[in-house]
Amino acid sequence: MAAVGKSRIAVGIPQVGIVPLLRRAGSHVLVRRILRALVTIFFVASCTFFLVRLMPGNPVDVYVDQQVAQGMPRELAEIQAASLFSIDLDVPIWQQYVTYIGDLARGDMGMSVTRQGTSVGSIILQFLPWTLFSVGLGLAISFIGGILLGILAAYKRGSILDHLLTNLFAIIQAIPNYLVAVVLLVLVGIRYPIFDIGAMRGTLSPGVKAGFTLEFIKDALYHASLPVFVYVLTSIGGWMLAMRASTESTLNEDYVGAGLARGISPAKIAIGYVGRNAILPLFTQLMIAIGFSVGGSLLIENIFAYNGIGMALSQAILQRDYTLIQGILLVITTSVIVINLVADLVYSRLDPRLRSGRND
Repeated sequence: MAAVGKSRIAVGIPQVGIVPLLRRAGSHVLVRRILRALVTIFFVASCTFFLVRLMPGNPVDVYVDQQVAQGMPRELAEIQAASLFSIDLDVPIWQQYVTYIGDLARGDMGMSVTRQGTSVGSIILQFLPWTLFSVGLGLAISFIGGILLGILAAYKRGSILDHLLTNLFAIIQAIPNYLVAVVLLVLVGIRYPIFDIGAMRGTLSPGVKAGFTLEFIKDALYHASLPVFVYVLTSIGGWMLAMRASTESTLNEDYVGAGLARGISPAKIAIGYVGRNAILPLFTQLMIAIGFSVGGSLLIENIFAYNGIGMALSQAILQRDYTLIQGILLVITTSVIVINLVADLVYSRLDPRLRSGRND
């Protein structure tokens, strides 16, 4: 009887092995995408580790050469470098790689090579908020402005206003943002000194403390005004042209004509029908732009001496700060990959046509 009871219990309980569970999890679209994202991050982190070490020179050589150029004897410069830098270049590179991946798995990006006793994470947290503020503000203004101008140009297609907006922003879009920054700096800072470029260096004026105060907000906006203006001017054209094309395509849909025939007001059609559907193709582009905004702009931040993550990356490259370069590039890569994953999942929810029957 005991044997029969055990057999009945065994029959009544579903037997689920680890292999079927893994197979079932692997067949899930979300699980596959998350695994793919993790593998991509691991691959990028590994490539970055080896690529930065292929750069000519190393942090010790760069420091020694700088000190020798200033008149210090090479032997003394080498002694100082050995005591300042937290890196042992004699360790085999494969051991450095294993240590780096092990620390990274625990969420530790290591210590800065050239800033003794300072973690890479703390440096990134020091510079990243300013980049997110300036680039994020520029992205928000350019996206909203581009959407409104794109809808206006589409509804006025063929008019003088349409040709003016399209040609003007197409020309501006073709100009590199760093060139616009240099021209702006020369015009408003040197030729016609509207702004005090020296006082606008950095992210805050001396004596201003960070906090939710009017003084802090005004000062932060003042220092970020020129970089934000460049971001807006050089990116609004792309959003405008993309929204114009999407709106024109949407205006040719049958449901727009059907809505007009049913007596729906043109304003409601423009907002509820045309605008909502025309903006969907731009959603993925916006999410990708948000991901790349974490990296800021290396050239723009250096031109305006704005202390963002892009400027920190350029300084790390010049000093050959291996761990800081790896950390910043890893944060940028991870943000882009995660944002792309979120965009793909959210877009399938926003567009009803993709909710069912979509294969990965």
